[in-house]
Amino acid sequence: MGERERGVIRSHEDLVIYQLAFGAAMEIFELSKTFPVEERYSLTDQMRRSSRSVCANMAEAWRKRRYQAAFIAKLSDCEAEAAETQVWLKFAVKCHYLESDRAKTIYSTYNQVLSGLVSLIKNPKSWLL
Repeated sequence: MGERERGVIRSHEDLVIYQLAFGAAMEIFELSKTFPVEERYSLTDQMRRSSRSVCANMAEAWRKRRYQAAFIAKLSDCEAEAAETQVWLKFAVKCHYLESDRAKTIYSTYNQVLSGLVSLIKNPKSWLL
């Protein structure tokens, strides 16, 4: 039985994909504290911004459930931000700022988030108000 069928979804914060994305964003925040100072306004900032944007866009999508097109558009924004975060993770590894195994775990979390987002995008009707 899915989340929706159990009736436990009262807000975007109840979505498993939101919880995964929020946890990953917080992990990225902590890990990025060790990045070099010269990366502050590039890699560090971009990585933090995109990871947080996944969560923020999910909150916006949740509030736009009255309109299918708006709901899907915000979910698509989430999808794009999650994919962007994966790119920044790869850069962090290639620049030797982040251990490969740690990045793979976070990358995998974003794959789960992306899978959930795609499912919501493909089946929006049951989530609309």
